Formats: sequence, structure tokens, C-alpha cells
Amino acid sequence: MRALHYESDEQLIIEAAQRDPSRFAELYEANFEKVYAFIVCRVRDRDTAQDLTAEVFHQALANLGRFEWRGLPFVAWLYRIAANAIADRWKRNGKEVPSEGLEEPSAEDGTEQRAMLFQLVDSLPEDQRLVVVRRFVDQRSIREIAQELHRSEGAIKQLQFRALQTLRGLVRSTNV
Repeated sequence: MRALHYESDEQLIIEAAQRDPSRFAELYEANFEKVYAFIVCRVRDRDTAQDLTAEVFHQALANLGRFEWRGLPFVAWLYRIAANAIADRWKRNGKEVPSEGLEEPSAEDGTEQRAMLFQLVDSLPEDQRLVVVRRFVDQRSIREIAQELHRSEGAIKQLQFRALQTLRGLVRSTNV
């Protein structure tokens, strides 16, 4: 799936998805990382972020027929759905909704950079990617990862080191 670069491409894909919901997958693929990054930096819990991200795309698909193209990126509509979903979750759990943090992200927010970083991690070799995800997303210790993967702690440290080196190089080359 190529990245959506032009508003007209995105508009055409939206219109196609409105006629044929099976085309929604293209919008999902193009926007998943951005929406997940938006949510995870606000809820700070991976399981909740995954649940809310699924809820956002479910609501978007269900309401796609009501979406009107106004020249804004489709992800802006998804951010609004996400902000409402986060607020609803906090209200259901009896927590006070913070007044800041639910607005649509700005360029300074870092959401685009986090989305790019997720893509870069996905491009790592399988064993390095697994170590990075277990270590930094799942927040597992080197020992736990070594036991899970049936490798020595030194091997896990080496995989983590190589993965971080690769990511640093990729980040520098893409100016994330």
C-alpha cells in the first residue's frame, strides 16, 4: 500500500470506501499509526490504546457515509473521533476529563514522528523488532525477553543494540 500523498488521492479513496466499505482497509492502513500514536500518548496504557484505536476505526467505518470532504486530511476526522472516545472512556471510568490534550495534534505534537517511528520499527528484522517491541512497548526486562525467546541475556542485549543502531540511522536518514 503506497502512502497517501495527495488530497485528491485521499478524497477518491474516501469516496470509493463510501460506495464499497471493503475499500475502507486502505484508509485504515494509511492512518492506523497516526491514530494509535495520538491515543497512546494520551492514555499511556497500551491495552486501552489498542481498544480505543479499534473503537475509533469501528466508529469511522460505521459513520463513513456521513463524512463530507472539506479539504482536510481524513486523519483529522479520525482524531476528533479518537478524542471523543478517550473522553467517553474517562467519563465511563469515573475519571475527570483533562481540559488539554484532546485537541487535534499540531505539527509540534510529534504524532507524525511517532507514526514514522512505528513504521521504522516494523521494518527491522523480525528478531530485532520483537526485542524492541517486548522491551519498549511491553516494557519487559532483558531477562524476561531472554527466557521467552530461549536466548541468553547477552544475545538479547546485542539484538537490542543492533536494532537501536539501525533505528538511529533510519531516523537520521528520514529526518524524523
